[in-house]
Amino acid sequence: MLRFLLRRSLGAIAILLIISAVTFFLFYAIPRNPALLACGKTCTPDQLAIVERNLGIDKPVPVQYWEYMVGIFAGRDYPVGHCPAPCLGYSFTDNRPVLETILDRVPTTFSLAVGGAVVFLVVGLSMGMLAAWRRGTLLDKSLSSASLVLGSMQIYFLGPLALALLVYNNQILSQPEYVPLTEDPLGWFNGLLLPWLVLSTIFTANYTRMARSTLIEQLREDHVRTARAKGMSRPTVFFRYAWRGSLIPIVTIFGIDLGSLFGGAMITEFTFNLPGLGRLAVDSVTKSNLPMLMGVMLFAALVIVLFNILVDACYALIDPRVRLA
Repeated sequence: MLRFLLRRSLGAIAILLIISAVTFFLFYAIPRNPALLACGKTCTPDQLAIVERNLGIDKPVPVQYWEYMVGIFAGRDYPVGHCPAPCLGYSFTDNRPVLETILDRVPTTFSLAVGGAVVFLVVGLSMGMLAAWRRGTLLDKSLSSASLVLGSMQIYFLGPLALALLVYNNQILSQPEYVPLTEDPLGWFNGLLLPWLVLSTIFTANYTRMARSTLIEQLREDHVRTARAKGMSRPTVFFRYAWRGSLIPIVTIFGIDLGSLFGGAMITEFTFNLPGLGRLAVDSVTKSNLPMLMGVMLFAALVIVLFNILVDACYALIDPRVRLA
């Protein structure tokens, strides 16, 4: 297990380095000068040079990237002051520490992603179990057809439609907003309920079909048929043997879907105007705010990589046949 975690950790470091380099150098492929945006239309060449020096972009791009990466581990000095490690720099727009801004936005994105995951796992896996339990019946066909329809939907289409039907026209649900969980748990739940439902729709459809197919496959395995031949009840065979064996591919796909889940959470934030990392990333691109964009990209990549390592480590707990050597 230790060798496995070490190997995955080294791979995660390599992935983060690649993502940081690609993001950093692609930023300078955009024909916009953030110093010129900060300086204004009447900016003189001398004023532009001062702004570039204050922003730390007056050096060659490779040198800037090297200093940025060193600052993450050792800290870095800026004209506005010293930035202690882990230093992600200062925002070009308001000179606020990037890490501080990201930590302020994380609760919104984390609440949205975790809540959406809970909804689509509970609903999707339950619907998949019902479809497999009642295979070949009208219920099975109805659930399978509904999953195909819902799986073809997109967040940017479902979001405005759900707002119009459930909020503006009929007042069934509350206007989406983020309220800190520690301040008002009920307001937190009501404000994120509609975004959770919209975010989880596509994933629910996928996990319904996946749970159904893997359960049907498991019910045909030799050890399941042996348990049935020994006289065990159908619920015991279904949940103790077939259901546990079907979790391996589901957990695998869930680890792969983490990137899509965070991406979907960011799109959902933009759709419902929630103050999370998604809106922060979009604003960073439109305002050519490189430090903020780099910070969001690295933070999101780090979370996804860590969750994938955790998912891989959970395989042995689900199925003792799995070996991580």
